[in-house]
Amino acid sequence: MLCSTALTVYFASHSIGTVVVTTLTCSLLLQLAYFTSVLFLIWRSGCVSQAGQRAEHFGTCKEVGSQPPDLDEVTNESADLLQRDQMLAISLLLP
Repeated sequence: MLCSTALTVYFASHSIGTVVVTTLTCSLLLQLAYFTSVLFLIWRSGCVSQAGQRAEHFGTCKEVGSQPPDLDEVTNESADLLQRDQMLAISLLLP
């Protein structure tokens, strides 16, 4: 693409300086478009992933007929797991 742009500009203007400036400008625009499209794809994949997780979460709650766990239950369970992991780490250090 850059080569065809450079040749077109050269045949139209017969100026090497104009060719260089135009080619660099096109190159920067192409890089900007590529960077923007990659950011868009990353953003879109995150949205799709979050939507899938929400649908999966609500689908399981609906099938089982239960409510999602309370914050207290999750916090207590996390604290229990942390304490168990610490006990395991200490027991591995002891001879």
